Amino acid sequence: MKPRVAIFDFACCEGCQLQILNMEEELLELLSVIDPVEWREAMSDRSEDYDIAIVEGSITREQDADRLRAIRERAKVLIAIGACATLGGVNRLKNHFPMAEVQKIVYGDAAAMPHLATMPTRAIDEIVKVDYKVEGCPINAQELSRVIRALLAGSAPATPDYPLCVECKKGENPCRYDYGEICLGPLTRAGCNAWCPSNGFWCFGCRGLLDDANVEAAEKVMEQYGRTADELREKIILFNTPREPGE
Repeated sequence: MKPRVAIFDFACCEGCQLQILNMEEELLELLSVIDPVEWREAMSDRSEDYDIAIVEGSITREQDADRLRAIRERAKVLIAIGACATLGGVNRLKNHFPMAEVQKIVYGDAAAMPHLATMPTRAIDEIVKVDYKVEGCPINAQELSRVIRALLAGSAPATPDYPLCVECKKGENPCRYDYGEICLGPLTRAGCNAWCPSNGFWCFGCRGLLDDANVEAAEKVMEQYGRTADELREKIILFNTPREPGE
C-alpha cells in the first residue's frame, strides 16, 4: 500500500507548493509511489488519515499552533518545507516589534478585531517535533522528492552540513563579493546548488545558517572588502531572525 501524504499550509505565499506542482513529469513519477489525500492547492479532497504530513508556512496565530499539533498527532512523519516553516521566514521580521504595533501598521483601525489577532512568528519545530526539513525560499522540489524517496526506501535523507560556497566553487561561479555585494554563502547551508549566485545574485540565506556558522570569519571577509559587520547582520536577519531575543 502506498503511503498516504497530506500537504498543509500556514502563514506563507505557498510558493513551495507551486514548486511541487512545477515538477511536471517528476511529480507524476512521485505520485506512482505515494497517495496524496489532502492538498488544498491541488485537490478538493480532505482526510484526517495520513502517514506523511508536509507542512509549509510559519505559525503566527494560536489557533494555527493548535491545528499544527493536531496534524502532528495524526502523522507518522512530518516534513517542514520552505524557509517559513523551517526558520519562520521573512514573517519573523515582525518579531522585532510589539505585536500591537504590527497589527496597527498592517490593519489600521481594524487591528482590534479578534480574527486579526497575531503572535510572534514561530517556525514549525518550535511548536511540534519535525522529522525532516527541506530548506529554501522556495524549496528545490527535487530535494523534496529525494527526501520522500529516501523515506520510502527506509533510509534517512542526507542533509548538507557544509556552506553554500562549496556549491558555488563547483559551479565555477565568480564570488559575489568581487562585485561589491554582501553574500551569505559562507554562512548558509548548502543544498540548492547555489541557486541565486548561479543566476547572478548574492545568497540571501534562505536555507538557514550552518549549525557551526563562523560569523566571526565572515565579518573578517567583510573587512577585507571594505564592508562592516553591521551590514552583514542586516542581511542575516532577513531569513535568520533569532528565535529568542538576545540570540
